[in-house]
Amino acid sequence: MYEYAIAWEWLNFAVRWLHVITAIAWIGSSFYFIALDLGLVKRPGLPVGAYGEEWQVHGGGFYHIQKYLVAPASMPEHLTWFKWESYATWLSGFALLAVVYYGGADLFLIDRTVLDIEPWQAIGLSLASLAVGWILYDLLCKSPLGRNTWGLMAFLYVVLIAMAWGYTQVFTGRAAFLHLGAFTATIMSANVFFIIIPNQKIVVADLIAGRTPDPQYGVIAKQRSLHNNYLTLPVIFFMLSNHYPLAFATEFNWIIAALVFLMGVTIRHWFNTTHARKGKPTWTWLVTVLIFIVIMWLSTVPKVLTGEEEQVSLSQREQTFVANGHFEAVRDVVQGRCSMCHAAEPVWEGIARAPKNVKLETDGEIAAHAREIYLQAGRSHAMPPGNITDLSPEERKLLVAWYETTVEGK
Repeated sequence: MYEYAIAWEWLNFAVRWLHVITAIAWIGSSFYFIALDLGLVKRPGLPVGAYGEEWQVHGGGFYHIQKYLVAPASMPEHLTWFKWESYATWLSGFALLAVVYYGGADLFLIDRTVLDIEPWQAIGLSLASLAVGWILYDLLCKSPLGRNTWGLMAFLYVVLIAMAWGYTQVFTGRAAFLHLGAFTATIMSANVFFIIIPNQKIVVADLIAGRTPDPQYGVIAKQRSLHNNYLTLPVIFFMLSNHYPLAFATEFNWIIAALVFLMGVTIRHWFNTTHARKGKPTWTWLVTVLIFIVIMWLSTVPKVLTGEEEQVSLSQREQTFVANGHFEAVRDVVQGRCSMCHAAEPVWEGIARAPKNVKLETDGEIAAHAREIYLQAGRSHAMPPGNITDLSPEERKLLVAWYETTVEGK
């Protein structure tokens, strides 16, 4: 069993590394071509069918690039297809989802205080949401609403907010954010697989057969590419969000997720406008900062919105310990709720070593990790994963009071 746990951990690392590599390749090429497309310059004398051109310098050499809206007059001898980056990113991401969240459903996918379901039910809901998400999105794009690009994006934003709320009602906060990223990434990769590449293949086939390609195929692919462009940054945030418990494991996490999508739009708008040589809309950065401040506030001051009293309700014994700077009560909570994993020899099945080598068995170890305990188990509900040890609200308040009055207050 020990060898199995080690092998599974290395599989996790290998798949995660592969996913990062392929994601960098896909996002890099996507951002490059968006910037290139927006920076194209129209001038007299371009070849027939050419829409614009761009001169670039990189690595000591000059590049002269021309874009054809439909296709050139004849098929070029060598044609590079940009598709495998997208496919490999989605496949490796799904493999990582299976290894971490399906393989560790009791720890990372299910929170029985949110919804008490079996692992197979949670996995089924996960798979169904990804498939239904793409089907719904594709139908929207092909509906009359799809003719209005910005109206469609606004409606899609409403759908994403609904999914953010729905995921938080089913899974752990960590899994909810990850699934929101997977939901969006599935749409993006499916755009490439089902729409963009097939449309390009139709154009190539028409060229080879001597037919004039229909420009509508390029228009449709362009719309899907634009959606992918604005969804990329939020996906990156959600894929990295498991490192930030104040984002995914607090009460208003679904609203935070909705605001993250808006930040993705404001940031990409600045880059897109700049690359199109239409000025530098610096107001987008101010809006982004303001949204981020709201996110911070939502993660740390939810009691203002809920009406919950600020006063921490502790027993007389616990209040005495906090006031005197002792942490006997805190130690009891940490050792009772956390040390089955965070120990030199974890007793939780499937965990061979303490996560991130964080051990919480002695007074010194607890004190050394006071800040992490405060953020992960006090201010947020990130730990224990899925609240598998039933850490109570009162115990979380004790951890908060201990840190804020005796640790940070020193």
